[in-house]
Amino acid sequence: MNTFLFTADSVSNGLRERDFTVDGVPGVLWSPATGADRAPLVLMGHGGGNHKKHPAMSGRARLLVHGHGFHVAVLDAPGHGDRPRTAHDEAEVAEMFRARAAGEPEGPIVVRYNDHLAKRAVPEYHALLDALQRLPEIGTDGPVGYWGINMGTAIGVPFVAGEPRITAAVFGQHWPDALAEHARRITVPVEFGLQWDDEHISREDGLALFDAFASTEKSLHVNAGKHKEFPRFEADSAARFFARHLGRSNG
Repeated sequence: MNTFLFTADSVSNGLRERDFTVDGVPGVLWSPATGADRAPLVLMGHGGGNHKKHPAMSGRARLLVHGHGFHVAVLDAPGHGDRPRTAHDEAEVAEMFRARAAGEPEGPIVVRYNDHLAKRAVPEYHALLDALQRLPEIGTDGPVGYWGINMGTAIGVPFVAGEPRITAAVFGQHWPDALAEHARRITVPVEFGLQWDDEHISREDGLALFDAFASTEKSLHVNAGKHKEFPRFEADSAARFFARHLGRSNG
């Protein structure tokens, strides 16, 4: 059995935030301040270069907690947040910055590095789900979702492909290279986002990853704009998607 420890607990504006470690990996669990017994759970993965409490993570958590009464949890990815970088992490990050400065494509480096990080992070997310389902307010009988864009997709696609407890998933903005094979094993409902004018991920690559999912229910959300212009309103759509598929809504 994995080691799960809460390390901090606070409440603000109806949102309960609990820091924890699972087998030494730091994470955060957001819940309604009251009335959250046996509520659905959404696991999230953050983007590259970010961390578990990045505003994108806490903002999405508020949508799910305040709007739908869910629990939401996210881990710091390897080499991110409160986790130290290895020599391999430092070398890959340096190579990305070198390619960027030279005007060379970053995609091949990002794909390679994210695949390396996913191999480390996927077992950690399985352990996290095991630990959270032992909590009385979550339990083993409730639905579970996964939400991750960019690097969160690189980690989430192989995680969801091998995790039968996931009910629905939101992905987006990644190359198909290391993920298409995993995507073909995913049959739960999927919502997928891409930017039509992404300067890093071609339209063809984005569509290829979407096409690879074996889900009979999957929706593609395409917006004009570059990679970092992914619209914030897509988070509202994702929250409604989880409300439909995890079966609980306060709105």
